[in-house]
Amino acid sequence: MSALPDLAQIDDATLAAVIAEASIPTLMNTLVHLTGDPAIIRGGIKVSPNVFADNHGGISPEDQQHIRDQALPLIKAFRDGGGVPASLDEDVIREMIQFMTGMQMQPEYVDFLKSELSLDDGPAFEQPALEAISPDRLKDFSVIVIGAGMSGILTAIKLKEAGIAYTVIEKNPDVGGTWFQNTYPGCRVDSPNHTYSYSFAPRDWPNYYSPQPVLLEYFQSVAKDHDIRGDIQFNTEVERAEYDSEEKRWRVTVHRDDGSTELLTANAVVSAVGQLNRPHYPEINGIGSFEGPAFHSGEWEHEHDLTGKRVIVIGTGASAFQFTPIVAEQADSVTIFQRTPPWVAPRAEYHDEIPEGEHWLLSHLLFYDVWFRFFQFWRTSEGVLASATRDEAWNESGSISQANHMLRELLTENARRIVGDEDALFSKVVPGYPPAGKRMLVDNGTWYRSLLRDNVEVVTDPITKITKTGVVTESGREFEGDVLIYGTGFQASNFMSPMQIVGRDGVEIHERWNGEPRAYMGMAYPYYPNFFSIYGPNTNLVVNGSIIFFSECQVRYILGCIAQVLTDDHRSIEPTLEAFEAHNERIDQGNLQMAWGAPHVRSWYKNASGRVTQNWPFSLREFWELTQAPDPQHFVIE
Repeated sequence: MSALPDLAQIDDATLAAVIAEASIPTLMNTLVHLTGDPAIIRGGIKVSPNVFADNHGGISPEDQQHIRDQALPLIKAFRDGGGVPASLDEDVIREMIQFMTGMQMQPEYVDFLKSELSLDDGPAFEQPALEAISPDRLKDFSVIVIGAGMSGILTAIKLKEAGIAYTVIEKNPDVGGTWFQNTYPGCRVDSPNHTYSYSFAPRDWPNYYSPQPVLLEYFQSVAKDHDIRGDIQFNTEVERAEYDSEEKRWRVTVHRDDGSTELLTANAVVSAVGQLNRPHYPEINGIGSFEGPAFHSGEWEHEHDLTGKRVIVIGTGASAFQFTPIVAEQADSVTIFQRTPPWVAPRAEYHDEIPEGEHWLLSHLLFYDVWFRFFQFWRTSEGVLASATRDEAWNESGSISQANHMLRELLTENARRIVGDEDALFSKVVPGYPPAGKRMLVDNGTWYRSLLRDNVEVVTDPITKITKTGVVTESGREFEGDVLIYGTGFQASNFMSPMQIVGRDGVEIHERWNGEPRAYMGMAYPYYPNFFSIYGPNTNLVVNGSIIFFSECQVRYILGCIAQVLTDDHRSIEPTLEAFEAHNERIDQGNLQMAWGAPHVRSWYKNASGRVTQNWPFSLREFWELTQAPDPQHFVIE
């Protein structure tokens, strides 16, 4: 992206200007890597363990400049010496990891994070069990992948690399999944983009958190670069998948936009439809009676000009959080109906473009991109997990532990700094539930500032009905509007609907679940041989990491299951009931120890019975370890 010359040709003045835009913790570890001398990270300058610190890790402006002054001659010497990096031993790399995280940690954690760095340039998330299987055996096995979003694209690429035949079924006319469907104003990712990308397809992103068009183009280009588009059937939807116990194959009925249907068969099926793709509408009397334009944020109707209009927004979740500030700049008025407010995690760079100097460093300074990605990874992964974990001895209202209380104070102070505590608005924007009890949203203050506008009103009085001209609340107040927008999320707990998935005993999976969706490791199901899911039950991440990381772990694991089938001419694999039940009991107990499992917290993480069906309650490290390969003792392999 940068037009600057590479390291060998850059002059000293330009190099100094580039260094001025560097992330300081990233720069410090890069210097250790280039020189082999860890002295720069052994001094008094330390990275703050506060994961909400800026891109300089809380390092003071004076110390930042001190590091820049040290960096210039060291990088010049590296440039003039031909750019040969030093060799680092394991202990130094461990020290660098702990420096960047700002804390001491157990050796097994350091090993996990070292793997995340991928310093040996080896392919990450590979499944070595496939290497022992002959190419002929691999190509005779076939897989139907449902969905061409982030996880479906990933699955197709990895199946193709393995030499396994596959077909992808996609209901939309293009790839991209959520980034194809969600086109509302302001839509952007809320994980740092250098972590929200495939390990095998890094990109020099234009923003720290890129908007929807950039993300859609990324997934489209990855699909094109890996030549999988020809194996995708677009505008096609799976109606039913039924396992044939005699043939040990899945029979999949698909329906196309032209009205035709077809029966496909395969040895295995991978559902990659995700959790957030079917819009949810609230159960409110009179819904559908509003006579003006009314639409869901996930199905945005761009033909409506909102300039000068009275806009009613129902919901303050992630989508409304992003589109409302933009709508407020156009509309005459915006009335927001809020059931519960979101906690907002401050990120000063949330809407920022990456400066030119940072682009140059990412593209031309050896190891800078590795440590930059790692720093972003840590700040949005395990660094917050402890603050979301319950302390049974803690009994203070609004928090679940000392660490959670401190997080609450930090986030409350961030809201107070922007909104002020004298205004009645402050009481509306600070939640009563513990931080991380619901999805924590990321922002640089734009949301709070939009609520301060003269043409914006936040209403907490519950809606009783929708009328032809607006809504009526419990107090009897009527709010009229010209446009009604539902920012009410998706049918998250209704996994894999409206598809019918019929197992070897003839039972459809939703009938078996009876409102309680469960899976083994979120991916496999008793009674449904050779059927797998990605982003299935209890594989959502709340405060610790990018979902792409989780998906890469899951695809590696699923390929390990397929390898088990293909070993010794087996034909099917499914988890044992004992393993399935033990896993889900542990998941349920784990979720009860987290902020989102608190009984009084309502969110889309829970189903109608109050059970958390979405979230993984443990660490990324544990999931990474468990998904290296399936344990054969936990499966029935025929």
